[in-house]
Amino acid sequence: MNFSDAPVTILLIAANVLFSFVGFSNRELVDKTIMWPYYIKRNNQFYRLVTSGFLHADWMHLIFNMFTLFFFGRNIEAIFAVGGLGGNLSYLLLYFLGMIVADLPSYFRHKDDYGYRALGASGAVSAIVFASVVFDPWSSIYIYGALKLSAALYAVLFIVYCVYMDKRGRDNINHNAHLWGALFGLGFTLVLIAVRNPAIFNIIKEQLKHPSLFGNG
Repeated sequence: MNFSDAPVTILLIAANVLFSFVGFSNRELVDKTIMWPYYIKRNNQFYRLVTSGFLHADWMHLIFNMFTLFFFGRNIEAIFAVGGLGGNLSYLLLYFLGMIVADLPSYFRHKDDYGYRALGASGAVSAIVFASVVFDPWSSIYIYGALKLSAALYAVLFIVYCVYMDKRGRDNINHNAHLWGALFGLGFTLVLIAVRNPAIFNIIKEQLKHPSLFGNG
C-alpha cells in the first residue's frame, strides 16, 4: 500500500503512535493532556478532549486501535473521496468530532470526580467503524480473527455490549465513549450522505435486501 492511497489515515496513525510513545515515558505530558473532566471544568481545558485521543495506556491498547483504524479508516477515506462526500475534510470531521462527542458524556458524568481520567482513540475509531457499516452492512468482520459476523450484526452486538458493560462498570474501559463514538459515526455518515450525495442511499437499500448474518466476504 502506498502512502498516497490513504494519506490521512496513515498520518493519523503516525500521530497516535508518536504521541502515545512519548506519553509512555512522560508522566508530565500525560497529566497535561489526558481527558480529566475535573480540570476541564475548572480550568476550561477543553483541548484535553482532543489530546487525550492521541494517548494510549500501553502498546496493546495502541496497536488494537491503530490496527482497526488502518483497515476501516482507509476504506472510509477512499469512499468519502470517490463518493462525493467531502473527501478528506469530511473524513477529518468524522474522526475529530467522533473523538470529542464520544468523551462528552463521560465529561458531564465525571466533571466533579477528581480521580477520573480517560484516554485513547477508541471513540474516534468507533466512529470510523460505524461509518463503514453504513456503506457495507453485510461485509464480514472477524472478532479476534476467528468469529465471523456481518458488519450489521456486529454493530448491534457492539451497542448492546457497550450499554451492558457501562452499566456494569467493573473494568477500566470507557465503554460509554465507544458507544457514543459509534452512534456519532453512524449519524454523521447518514447526514453526510443525505446532504452531499443522496443517491448513495439507493445503493445501500439494495444491499439491505440481501442480508447475511455472517457476512458476504
